[in-house]
Amino acid sequence: MLHQNSLKKLNLAAPHRRALLRNQVISLILNGSLTTTKARAKEVKKIAEKLVTLARDGNTFNNRRRAKAMLPYKEEALVKLFMEIAPRYVTRPGGYTRIYLLGKRMSDTAEMARLEWVM
Repeated sequence: MLHQNSLKKLNLAAPHRRALLRNQVISLILNGSLTTTKARAKEVKKIAEKLVTLARDGNTFNNRRRAKAMLPYKEEALVKLFMEIAPRYVTRPGGYTRIYLLGKRMSDTAEMARLEWVM
């Protein structure tokens, strides 16, 4: 049963899923957009929005430590998150990302989506 479980399993083991989502959030932060399946885009959106909400409160030690725990791989992603992305959304109450549906992938007919930052 999935009662009160806010995370989709994505047919992956927990460590693999965690690593996949972390890497996709890092890619979104560094490149500004991400093209993936619709289900993965929705999960990445949850994590990315939480990180921006955390980062826009300020570049304090505790906020930085919490963000580093979620994105331990790339220091430049953290720097870009705190210095470039979060200051753009200080006055915005939420909804920092947008999902565009791109249709179905030819090989396996998976729903494709593009996730990007709202300007």
